[in-house]
Amino acid sequence: MPRVKRGVGHLKKRKNLMKRVKGFSQGRKHLLKQAKMADTHAGMHAYRDRRVKKRTMRGLWQIRINGAVRELGMTYSTFIHALKEKNIGLNRKVLSEIAAQKPEIFEKIVSLVK
Repeated sequence: MPRVKRGVGHLKKRKNLMKRVKGFSQGRKHLLKQAKMADTHAGMHAYRDRRVKKRTMRGLWQIRINGAVRELGMTYSTFIHALKEKNIGLNRKVLSEIAAQKPEIFEKIVSLVK
């Protein structure tokens, strides 16, 4: 069987890996074996945390809405329930943006729901 020289492919693969681990600490950015492991773990965490981010953002929206609604004499749960009763189809993201940037419009929404 003839000998296979793998220089170009191997170097390209290694170069791309080293680009991805640039900025990691100690041997994780210099040594091939450690860099491979670091890259794999980083990818796993990135994949997982893209989903976790959605959960944390929803929690942030709920906190924002709760704070804005409590100033107007309601609680978060009663507000959301009242929105559903009145068939107002604004989601939490939009409501939190309105509450943070346009409080006068948010007051009108709350008064409409009360």
